[in-house]
Amino acid sequence: MQTYDLVVRSRRVLTPQGERPASVAIADGMIAAVSADDHPAPGLRVIDVGDDVLMPGLVDTHVHVNEPGRTEWEGFATATRAAAAGGVTTIVDMPLNSIPPTTTVDALKVKQRAAQGKCFVDVGFWGGIVPDNLADLRPLHDAGVLGFKCFLCDSGVPEFPGVSHGELRTALEQAVAVDGLVIVHAEDQDDLDAAPSCAGGSYDDFLASRPAVAEDRAIAAVITASRDTGARVHILHLSSASALSLIAAAKRDSVRITAETCPHYLALTAEDVSAGATQFKCCPPIRAADNSDLLWTGLADGTIDLVVSDHSPCPAELKSLDTGDFGLAWGGISSLQLALPVVWTHARQRGHSIGEVVAWMATRPAQLAGLTRKGAIAPGYDADLVVFSPDERFTVDPARLRHRHPVTPYAGRELFGVVRSTWLRGKEVTDEPSGRLLSRSA
Repeated sequence: MQTYDLVVRSRRVLTPQGERPASVAIADGMIAAVSADDHPAPGLRVIDVGDDVLMPGLVDTHVHVNEPGRTEWEGFATATRAAAAGGVTTIVDMPLNSIPPTTTVDALKVKQRAAQGKCFVDVGFWGGIVPDNLADLRPLHDAGVLGFKCFLCDSGVPEFPGVSHGELRTALEQAVAVDGLVIVHAEDQDDLDAAPSCAGGSYDDFLASRPAVAEDRAIAAVITASRDTGARVHILHLSSASALSLIAAAKRDSVRITAETCPHYLALTAEDVSAGATQFKCCPPIRAADNSDLLWTGLADGTIDLVVSDHSPCPAELKSLDTGDFGLAWGGISSLQLALPVVWTHARQRGHSIGEVVAWMATRPAQLAGLTRKGAIAPGYDADLVVFSPDERFTVDPARLRHRHPVTPYAGRELFGVVRSTWLRGKEVTDEPSGRLLSRSA
């Protein structure tokens, strides 16, 4: 019998077949075998984690690293440290808010050079779609991006403008030729322009400035374009529960559409947000508690496919914490390190299992991005593992967060679930960066 480099045992291993006692045998950074615990595989090193859950490393396909160009907001070293601390072993970086944005092959190379040697977890890259780069999409695909992101509204940064519905359709026609994936920030600019403007500390005013109808109409337009072209599309950071029926109907009609939501839409509500609490600002916004309940229903019934962080950090001064002005504050929530315990805390309250959380936060994001060796504990997958204590509680202390700026709406909240250790290709993540840069073919 082969002796493996490492064997990790647990009475609670989360495999594609369910949770069970097992030994996970690792060779050359890959999972070589998963055996019943009463027939453990021999290893040069054996670790028994007892009753802690052994789960696959999470895959977060919605992370804004911002390096280069806005590295003072976040960078590859700090973002990937935070990821590892939160049980995330793979992130996919958004094409903005870095400068240059990832809209050309040359810009992709600039970003890859900026990331080289700094990453504590594996990193893939999305390309971007803007009005003047439609000719760059095929070269970006050939260079290995995992798909393409666009906005149907103002992105918030001038170097990454939104696209029109016609430009979206042209991009989808190009993407379908290579079976590429287009991921969409779906808020309709006309509806946002028609909404009341927001200034000051009223969260109700901010909500009114980003109405659910803007999401719903944009999602309807994406569905129509996908149906007409046959392209694969993915709805980013769904916050409007009223769009669930549109997505469910499109899936029944075999439209090639998937959707994600984020921890803050599942765990936070508009009722939580006090006047001037701009640490809660994100776009689209956190909506009311009944809306959150419906998002949970959509997640449970499969209308929503996955949960990712939309980690979108900035320096504290850009959150306008001193003035509490929602109109001026940057819209983004940093949750890369906290996403797992936040989702698990609320999932367990609603009767969901840790296996369901792993499907939402590891298996399905990996499938979305085409990362065929990520997101499961099974032979042939990378040995990306997390040792997780699901019943242990902790209180969120911003000073212990690893991302660059310790601003969080979760400060002081008690959460369930502690990450004991994170393993990347069979080696525990330490203070030495060992992450790799991933491409579409990897």
